[in-house]
Amino acid sequence: MSKTLVIAEKPSVAQDIVRALTPETGKFEKHDDHFENDRYVVTSAVGHLVEIQAPEKYDVKRGKWSFAHLPVIPPHFDLKPVDKTKTRLNAVVKQAKRKDVERLINACDAGREGELIFRLIEQYAGGAKGLGKPVQRLWLQSMTPQAIRDGFTHLRSEADMRGLAEAARSRSEADWLVGINGTRAFTAFNSRDGGFFLTTVGRVQTPTLAIVVEREEQIRRFVSRDYWEIHAQFQAQAGLYAAKWFDPAWKKTEDGEIKADRVWSLKEAVAVADAVRGRTGSVKEESKPATQASPGLFDLTSLQREANGRFGFSAKTTLGLAQALYEKHKVLTYPRTDSRALPEDYLATVTAAMQSLGDAYKPFVKQILSNKWVKPNKRIFNNAKISDHFAIIPTGIEPKHLTEAEAKVYDLVTKRFLSVFFPAAEFLITTRITRIENEPFKSEGKIMVNAGWLQIYGKEADDEIADKEAKDGDKPGKTLVPVRGQIAWLIPQPEVTYGLNYRNLNIVSRRDGIVIQDVGGSDMTGYNDENETPDRPAAENAVKAAADLMGRIRWQ
Repeated sequence: MSKTLVIAEKPSVAQDIVRALTPETGKFEKHDDHFENDRYVVTSAVGHLVEIQAPEKYDVKRGKWSFAHLPVIPPHFDLKPVDKTKTRLNAVVKQAKRKDVERLINACDAGREGELIFRLIEQYAGGAKGLGKPVQRLWLQSMTPQAIRDGFTHLRSEADMRGLAEAARSRSEADWLVGINGTRAFTAFNSRDGGFFLTTVGRVQTPTLAIVVEREEQIRRFVSRDYWEIHAQFQAQAGLYAAKWFDPAWKKTEDGEIKADRVWSLKEAVAVADAVRGRTGSVKEESKPATQASPGLFDLTSLQREANGRFGFSAKTTLGLAQALYEKHKVLTYPRTDSRALPEDYLATVTAAMQSLGDAYKPFVKQILSNKWVKPNKRIFNNAKISDHFAIIPTGIEPKHLTEAEAKVYDLVTKRFLSVFFPAAEFLITTRITRIENEPFKSEGKIMVNAGWLQIYGKEADDEIADKEAKDGDKPGKTLVPVRGQIAWLIPQPEVTYGLNYRNLNIVSRRDGIVIQDVGGSDMTGYNDENETPDRPAAENAVKAAADLMGRIRWQ
């Protein structure tokens, strides 16, 4: 009886395939390196088992690396086993050559690299003549048993996958050519005066290194410059509100450090403060509605950025967690995707996944389904924005036994998945300009009118908005006190206070309601370079020199 050989990329995936097929095809018998029943033989690689190499006669050994032997462009590539996985390769090849195996199914990861892993194994097993057995492709978006069974029902043909296979092989060979020729050329150049100075070059490695070097050079070239910000507290009939001075004539320049609210000399900052002290001002304000839509669904890169910003996870850590949630727990779809949209025929699948989510998400699912918010929407369902895989979403399987880190990533994906179907959050943005002696001070307030998708995040969203406003010096809070008669005046605060942040050398003074803040740059003025610890006397002297211009002081 003829059988079909299924080659997965990892042993764990082979086991998942066996578990999914058993109810429909019968029990599998487990062997040392494969599973087998009456219809299928299921085995697996462990990543790459075969790699390309130049034919022996075209290979130039290390001692002969010179420009005379470059470039190295062989007319074809040979294959060689990866040393540490030779045993596994031999086991897979043995199954592929069986006479009762009449066709192969490529069940490696659904992507370019998975395609290459299978194609090189197939080529190596067939030798010069080839195996001569038809190949089909299992293309999985999630690892649930039903998704695997559906994948076997809709296998792709070898012709469908030819383009991806050629792209995978081309990239592999291009990597080899760039790496070999670049490494040998730079090594030859750096070894021209004698010795052997290996200088590695790679298609990904070298541009990445260039980005790091460029940023390091920018840091070294950076010249710290002190600047001042002028903050004020105004008294209105209904209470206090804060504002920051700005230059209405400011225009954006190539120098990104020049901003509307920065003053570049202490003398100018003090002059503004002196001009407005003790005066009343006129107030003009404008309120306008604003909306904020939910961010799009996650692809791998955006998930890595979000997990890094919220939890401090590295890109590698996030990928590992997402891969575990996909392969081990079956609760997320395939994570190695660059798409942030779903297929246009996925509405029913999305609804089913939502209905299967855990109790923590039920209230939001109920809102979405009762309001019929799952509907065709090009921002969410768009075939044109999908390449090999669609966006990362939950599969609907309830997670069990997740680690704390895995639970965080799962919650991140699930909340984003739900939030894209909610309406936009609505705000009322108020901008108030207070003018005193023709010097403008700006205040901004933000009131949430309708939480929309932000209700999914609850206090987490409130804290994030508050943190953002706290970072913006001219945004004191969500609301601004009303100003009647459009008149406000500076509150008297005769005491002058200077504060010092040793790492950034921040000078803050308050005089009659005016705050003049020297924010400084990244240069650590008053810093002891020998032991890299704050040098308080040097820092205090630097601040006191500026403080002498401004009168009586009290150190905090």
